[in-house]
This record gives sequence, C-alpha cells and structure tokens, in this order.
Amino acid sequence: MDRDLGQDLLEQVNQALNRRTPLHIQGGNSKAMLGRPVTGQVIDTRGHRGIVGYDPTELVLTARAGTPLREVEATLYEAGQMLACEPPHLGPEATLGGMVAAGLSGPRRPWAGSVRDYVLGTRLITGHGKLLRFGGEVMKNVAGYDVARLMAGSFGCLGLLTEVSLKVLPRPRQCLGLRLEMSTQQALAALAEWGRQALPISAACHDGEALHLRLEGGEGSVRSARERLGGEAFDTGFWQDLREQRLAFFTAPATLWRLSLPMACGALELPGQQLIDWGGAQRWLKSDAPASIIRALAAEAGGHATAYAPGDDSSAPLGPLMLRYHQALKRQLDPQGVFNPGRLYAHL
Repeated sequence: MDRDLGQDLLEQVNQALNRRTPLHIQGGNSKAMLGRPVTGQVIDTRGHRGIVGYDPTELVLTARAGTPLREVEATLYEAGQMLACEPPHLGPEATLGGMVAAGLSGPRRPWAGSVRDYVLGTRLITGHGKLLRFGGEVMKNVAGYDVARLMAGSFGCLGLLTEVSLKVLPRPRQCLGLRLEMSTQQALAALAEWGRQALPISAACHDGEALHLRLEGGEGSVRSARERLGGEAFDTGFWQDLREQRLAFFTAPATLWRLSLPMACGALELPGQQLIDWGGAQRWLKSDAPASIIRALAAEAGGHATAYAPGDDSSAPLGPLMLRYHQALKRQLDPQGVFNPGRLYAHL
C-alpha cells in the first residue's frame, strides 16, 4: 500500500488494536469544546494532508482528512466555487476530516443543506484494521448502507477518516446583506411567509433588535428582492463572524448552547440571551441555567439542545431505540471500541 493512502495511520491503528489501546483522534482540535472527554493515545491526522483530486467542471473535490479547511476553501475560491454548507472553522487549524466528523454547518444550511448532504465518499480505517473506501465521487454512487455520510457528525467514534470526496458548488454571482428593524416575533412570521415565496434568501439571523438577511443569486433576482424587502444594506462579513462565533453575543461569560428546532418554531422564552439563526431553526443561547431545564425546553419545542462547553456531556440524550442502533453500528465498525470512546455518548 502506498504510504500516501494512510499507511502510517493504518499502522498506528493496528498497533492500538493489538494492544487494545483506546485512540483519541485529533486534527486541528478546533471543536474540542464539543462532546465528552476522551482518554486515549492521541492519533494526529494533520500530517496526512493535501488535495488529491479536484475537477471544477465536475464539481467534485477529494482531499486527505488532515488538509486544513482554509486550504480547501482557498482552492475552491480561486475556481469560483465553495463548500455550500458553509462549515465553521472555530479555529485556524480546522481540518477537512474534523469538518466531516463534527458535521457542523453555517448560516446557509437550511437553504443549501448540511455537511452530510455533500459527502460523496470517504476512505476510512475501521476497527478491523482495514482501510476501506465507501461511496464514490458522484451523487448517484450509493449502494446499501451509506457509510460515507454516516461519518458526518460521528465525532470519530466509528473509524478514522483518511480521505473525503465532496460535492462543491459555484459561488453566487451576487451577494447582499440587508438589515430590517423588527421584533423577534415579526421576524419569525415574516420568514415563515417568505419561505413560501421565490426569494433568494440564503441566511437569516435575528439578534434581538433587527433581522439580518443575506440575498444571493443573479444580479436581477437580488436587486428585485432588495426592492421588495426594503431595509438597509450592511457588511456581508457579518455572516462569517456569525459562522465563526465572533459576534459580540458569543463573548458573554455564560455557557453557550445550540438549540436545533423545527423551522416553524415561534419565539421561545428561554433563560438567557438568545440569537436566532437559520431562519429560526437554530437558536444560540447564552445561559447558566441547569442543562436539564434547557434540554427540557428544547424538547418541548420539538428539538434538542447541545452545550458548547469543554468536558460537558454536550450531545442530546438518545432514546432506547436510537441508542440500540448506535451501539449496533459501533460494534460493526469498531468492535473493540478503540476510536474516541465515549466522545459522542457515554455508551459508545
């Protein structure tokens, strides 16, 4: 096997399997605040980096898992393309593998899809000590279980990613930010109405005082939408600051919570300061209230809550049926339980 295909990583995994040593998979470590603490031998993916295939005409990019996310995005930018799911870096060392493992998406997510939607294929070292390929490099290449997309949001608990193939998209020709003065309830009602109309909205956030919109598309459609919606233009760098949690809201000393909710969810009374993202489907909350209260409020609204706090059991609790499925999948791909044990859930 060519060492470029992950021979060094494969050898480390097999040594760990032979010794029954848990492995703590780590890339840029920019998402360390998520999940439960892992005790194990660190296996660092950053040495396994580089774009191995990119065809702008086919809208497909393949790169090794340790490739810096900024390098991937810079390459796409030069070709007029982008990662449409707008994944947050949350640190300068963020890697492509970490992007997939965390499964986090940015402000464009409700309109363009999640990280999982753009994963075409992966190379994965399994708990059987084998380097396998799942999926492919075209959207229709799916047979049986879609293991490649299962890696999105798995936090390394199912195996060690060595390579990822992604679908990419052209960057919009026109981008405009709008700020509209309105209350939270007015904003959510307006977004529900606009969601049934052909408007080029690609991001929507309410900061407690005003609704911020991003319009993207052709010059004519963006101009027409602006004339219809009104408001004042503002710096579109706002969306990158939101994605990277650099807005003033995120600097408050309280614990940061992410609530994932149904799109039609209205205004919620929550114990703390709120920032509404994803047109209402994602609520950021700064609060020192007990986790049980915050999770109960999210569940009552039809969603779940995740804490962004180092060492916290941040994952939403699983019901008995879902836990059984997760455990069965873990046994199939990682029978000895060496990959990031307990990172996602205590029982995995």
